[in-house]
Amino acid sequence: MAPQDKNTPPPLPEPLRVAVADSHTHLDMQEGTVDEALAKAASVGVTTVVQVGCDLAGSRWAAETAAAHDSVHATVALHPNEAPRIVLGDPDGWSRQGAREPGGDSALDAALAEIDKLAALPQVRGVGETGLDYFRTGPEGMAAQEASFRAHIEIAKRHDKALVIHDREAHDDVLRILREEGAPERVVFHCYSGDAEMAQICAAAGYFMSFAGNVTFKNAQHLRDALAVAPPELVLVETDAPFLTPAPYRGRANAPYLIPVTLRAMAEVTAVTEDALATAIAANTARAFGY
Repeated sequence: MAPQDKNTPPPLPEPLRVAVADSHTHLDMQEGTVDEALAKAASVGVTTVVQVGCDLAGSRWAAETAAAHDSVHATVALHPNEAPRIVLGDPDGWSRQGAREPGGDSALDAALAEIDKLAALPQVRGVGETGLDYFRTGPEGMAAQEASFRAHIEIAKRHDKALVIHDREAHDDVLRILREEGAPERVVFHCYSGDAEMAQICAAAGYFMSFAGNVTFKNAQHLRDALAVAPPELVLVETDAPFLTPAPYRGRANAPYLIPVTLRAMAEVTAVTEDALATAIAANTARAFGY
């Protein structure tokens, strides 16, 4: 692929015949307006999106955007990598807020109190993405991350909202903390990253597994194996846009209109028809997020 192609948006896929939802997207990180993104998605049968918050500013924006658009539902949270930044500071300014001073546990408590307020709003259908990320956060940040995750579980249960989990290289601890705290009624493993064995554990617990564009990557056989054993009533599809663009467009910007590419790849793995998979996913997403 020529380098200039990286900046060219992938073409519109063939529309789905059965409308589905993108269960996890970040419209605030994508090019163009929300209206443009929603129209483009709807033109190929992606008629609903779940806009996910990762920090206070993003969670406020998600709630406002969902209030303004019937086809958008919001989730609100402090991302697992956000909690240590609030507590310990972020001298490198890696996140969108730039460099930050350490705020300590009191700053985390204040941020969680605002997430709690946002979680009460009717257009907010989930609490997340929260969880654990051992890829980006070192040992010094784990206590803040775990405290934040436990607090988000409590918030989701109190408001009866779905819990949207970010689990990166932390499968055992995420599952353990869910057991220790008692999981909310509806749990979604966003960008499911476990193997088939973990999929069976999630299935037994009734957790939803949402598959992203990386299920199409050559090196992701473990994800296809997991999808093959996941119960059809617990499977969701997502973009995590602008990240994780499905093959053959890997490396270019992702957007909700590319859901059909991933869904068709999933249909091949599960050996069901595209329409049957889309019908199940549409119902599952509505059930998971209570809309």
